[in-house]
Amino acid sequence: MSVPIVLVGGLAATAAESIADELAGGGTAVVHHDLCRVTEGVVRRRLRHRGEDSWTVLELGHGCVSCTLREDLLPLVARLSERDDVSRIVLHLDPRIEPEPVCWALDRSRIQAVITAVDHERWLEDATGDDAMYERGLGGSADDERTVAQVAVGQAEFADVLVLTGPAGRLDAAFRRLAPTALQVPLGGVGWLSKLPANARRGRSDSAHGPLLRGEPPLHREDGFELLLFSERRPFHPERFHSNIDVLLDGVVRGKGRFWVASRPDIALWLESAGGGLQIGHAGPWLAAIDEWDGIDDDRRAMAALNWDPYYGDRGQEIVVLTDGADHAEITAALRHALVTDAELAAGLSAWDGYRDPFLFTDREDELR
Repeated sequence: MSVPIVLVGGLAATAAESIADELAGGGTAVVHHDLCRVTEGVVRRRLRHRGEDSWTVLELGHGCVSCTLREDLLPLVARLSERDDVSRIVLHLDPRIEPEPVCWALDRSRIQAVITAVDHERWLEDATGDDAMYERGLGGSADDERTVAQVAVGQAEFADVLVLTGPAGRLDAAFRRLAPTALQVPLGGVGWLSKLPANARRGRSDSAHGPLLRGEPPLHREDGFELLLFSERRPFHPERFHSNIDVLLDGVVRGKGRFWVASRPDIALWLESAGGGLQIGHAGPWLAAIDEWDGIDDDRRAMAALNWDPYYGDRGQEIVVLTDGADHAEITAALRHALVTDAELAAGLSAWDGYRDPFLFTDREDELR
C-alpha cells in the first residue's frame, strides 16, 4: 500500500479533531472510529472524502475493541489505497486509542507521520497520576486496566509531531527526553508535516533488545526533568526486585527497559512504567540461552556481540528512567539492593531455581500491576 497514512490522536480530543479537520480536503480520506458507546457494544465509524460524510455502525466483535478496529480498518485502508481519488489517508484516533498498536496492524502500509495532540495545561498531571482510564469515562472495554498516565505517555512517546494547545513551558524539556525526534509545534496549521527529521519514527516500534536512548535525548537535568540509565550485569533477586519496584513510580514520568531475574535466567523481561502504572512482559529468550540464531535480526546480533560478556552473554539490566522530582540516588540504591549479592551469585543456578518468583505469571503476553 503506497498511499501515505497519517495518524492523529491524543487525549486532547478537541485539538486532535481540529488537526484532522486541517488535514482533510482534496484527495485526503479521513477515517474516525468513535468509541463513545463502546461499553454498549457499539463502535461508529465515520468516513469523510471529497465532500462525502458517512457513518457506519459496527458491532463490537468478541467484546474486543482492538479486534473490531483491526478487522474493520485493514480492509478499509486497502480499499481506499486502491482508489485513484485518494492521495492520503488520515486516521483520526479516538482518545482511548494508542497509536502504536494501530501501526503494528498497518505494518505493510506507509506511515507518513504519527501526530499527538497535547493539552499543555494537564498533560504532566495526567502523565504522573494514577487515575484509571475508566475513571475518566475513557475505558476501552470492561477489562481495560490502563491508567491515564500509560496512555498519555505512550501517545506522546510514539509521536513524530506533538501539537500543543498552548505554550510548552516545562513540557519542552520533558518531551525532548521522552520523544527526542518529535517536532513540538503549536496548534494551528499543518505545514510542519513536510519538515519531519530523517530519523522520525514514522510508526516504527522500538525493539525490546535495541538501544533505549533512541534519538540521543539530552541527559542533563533541565526544568526538573532528568534521565537516569541503570545498567548492571548480574540478575535481580526476584523477591527483592518486586519489593523495590515502586521506586520506579513516584516522581517518574517514564521508566522502561529490559531486565532479568535469577529464577528465570533464560528469559528477558520488559518493564514500562508511567505515573502510577507499571507493566511487565516477556521479551523473549536471551541469545545466550538459545543455540540457533536463525531469524534473529542483524541489529540485535550486532548489539549482542558488542556487549557480550564471557559469563553472562547478552544478559543484563538496562533500565532508563525519566524523572520529575524523584531522587536518582534513591532509585539507583533500590535497584542495586535488588541485585543478587556476591554470595547469592556464587550459589549459582541450583539455588536460584528455588527462589520464590513473583514474575512467574501465566503465558499471557504481559501482566499489569
